[in-house]
Amino acid sequence: MSAPDAAPERSGEPARAILVGVDFGNNPRFDESLDELALLAESAGDVAVARIVARRKAPDAKLFVGSGKADEIRDLAKDNEAEVVLFDQPLSPAQQRNLERHLGVAVADRTMLILEIFADRAQSHEGKLQVELARLQYLSTRLVRRWSHLERQRGGIGARGGPGEAQIELDRRMIGERIKSVKKQLERVKKQRQTQRRSRERNQNFGVSLVGYTNAGKSTLFNALVDAEAYAANQLFATLDTTTRQLRLEGVTRSVSLSDTVGFIRDLPHKLIEAFEATLQESSDADLLLHVVDCANPELAGQIAEVERVLAEIGASEIPQILVYNKLDALPETERPRGLRVDTQLENGRRVPRVFVSARTGEGLDVLRGLIADAVAGRLESSLNPLPESASSGEPGRVPDLPAADAGALPNTGTFDPKP
Repeated sequence: MSAPDAAPERSGEPARAILVGVDFGNNPRFDESLDELALLAESAGDVAVARIVARRKAPDAKLFVGSGKADEIRDLAKDNEAEVVLFDQPLSPAQQRNLERHLGVAVADRTMLILEIFADRAQSHEGKLQVELARLQYLSTRLVRRWSHLERQRGGIGARGGPGEAQIELDRRMIGERIKSVKKQLERVKKQRQTQRRSRERNQNFGVSLVGYTNAGKSTLFNALVDAEAYAANQLFATLDTTTRQLRLEGVTRSVSLSDTVGFIRDLPHKLIEAFEATLQESSDADLLLHVVDCANPELAGQIAEVERVLAEIGASEIPQILVYNKLDALPETERPRGLRVDTQLENGRRVPRVFVSARTGEGLDVLRGLIADAVAGRLESSLNPLPESASSGEPGRVPDLPAADAGALPNTGTFDPKP
């Protein structure tokens, strides 16, 4: 028994897309450039042909952007022969339906875009189940939007629905049954992972998990540390499925495993976090987290804050971690730190070691391996150096701009809770 798909089938050709962002004035991390949405669109197989930003005090209940701006978007889509309009914020089912009727083209929001990318990239049985669950949960509130036949009444009895049962009710019931089935399968996967974890605990395995914002270079770092060939590419969500390999460290006899996990992103849909619980559990059960950061990204402070927020949501915020500032080779010579190792302080007051590396060239990896070895031996806390006096009150801004010896606390970027 199959349920309708969450999105229309793609033709295989890149769809011409209009990108839309709405600034409500209460989100300091609003992306006016829409660069990240453009990367998401590219990852989903679309090509951005135009961008438009609107400013409002509150969303319009009917069209999200208001009728005047909707007319402007419609004219822009027509002039650019666009086939889809992509919104950087989540839309309600009614807003999405009304916009499609008003604009005359398909409309998708950030959540749907991420779900499409995940559905395309998931390779393992577990990953496919997790994406299917998230898509079905998203679809269950949007049945009216995509299929006009759902408003028809349908007679008959038995498996095809009771007398007069509306097609939309039948499809919703089918989706509900599939959601229950997928959840049961994921519970079995979760139990299998628990069995594997108990086995590792019996063998006194030390678990290290890579976490970080998407496209920070986690998979490239994973390959460099364990001499693996995990898929790595300069694109968002290149890797979805967890990969685990043994990590060999000089002078360490204890078994150490390294896991590469799914990347995080701003406004990651809450349902997607729930669906990927089994995969994210790998991070919350780790003995050490390597929080990988793209040190050449101007938005790194906000990306760090977003990853820390998700870690808190999955119960992994208190696990010891090392901040790994990756892509050192992408920094201009004038912005490179004086040293590869410096300690820093997160928003919650925790002090953590920070190391600058280049997974591509190998620079700094020996320092990182030494820090991991200290963690395995229980020496990580004692290896922390005193912070400069200015660190507690300083506002260093973009950390890589400062010499490592002078860098202090990360700026307070606040947190943001996406709506379910």
